[in-house]
This record gives sequence, structure tokens and C-alpha cells, in this order.
Amino acid sequence: MKVVRLEDVIDSDQHIKEDNWESRRLLLKKDGMGYSVHDTVIKAGTETHIWYQNHLEAVYCIEGEGEVETVADGKVWPIKANEIYALDKHDEHLLRAFSDMRMVCVFDPPITGQETHNEDGVYELVDEE
Repeated sequence: MKVVRLEDVIDSDQHIKEDNWESRRLLLKKDGMGYSVHDTVIKAGTETHIWYQNHLEAVYCIEGEGEVETVADGKVWPIKANEIYALDKHDEHLLRAFSDMRMVCVFDPPITGQETHNEDGVYELVDEE
């Protein structure tokens, strides 16, 4: 059994901050669950280009409003609290936050915890050594 408290992750090495977002990584590859879980805040008024070529992601919005646009077809999905979206085809997308959005994100395969988006919006696969 493992219990992780958000308050213990904030401002630790599992709390990654970027211009548009911050991610509090609760469960990581080292935890051996086969997925990782993050509590992420997307900052109001931002647009983030994301393309998880190496990961599948499910995102449950628990606060705020925004939208996701898939780059391939230009389709836009409004997102608000109590909705989940799944990037089940490694979808390249734009995430726009109209207000601060708090999201619970699940990644498969799990991340190590130190990943950030590269210039293409991708998390590279990282081996922990």
C-alpha cells in the first residue's frame, strides 16, 4: 500500500513547473504501477502544444474550463470540470485554458517524473538508471 499526499509533492523534485502549466507527479514509473498519475494545473489564458508520441494519456478535468483542438483535423472539444478526455491515438493537440484548469492525468507508459515537453510537445522516453 502506498499513500501520496499532494502537499508532500508540492515544491519537491516531483513538482515540475513550466510557463503554461505545472505538474505534481503523484505516482511515477518507480512506483511499479504500470502508469503514472499527475495533478496538473494549466494556467488561464494559455495555449500548449502537446504531442505524446510515446505515451497514451487520459485527462480528467476537476476544475476550470478550456478546450482541446486536435491538430490533424482541427476538431475542437470544449472541456470543463467533471469531464475526461483520452488521447488514445497519440493525438497531436492544442490545449487552451480559459480559466485555470486542474487536471488529473494518467500516462501509459508511466513517466519517470522529470520529463518536460520538447520542442514538438513530446515527452521523450526516459530510462531510470
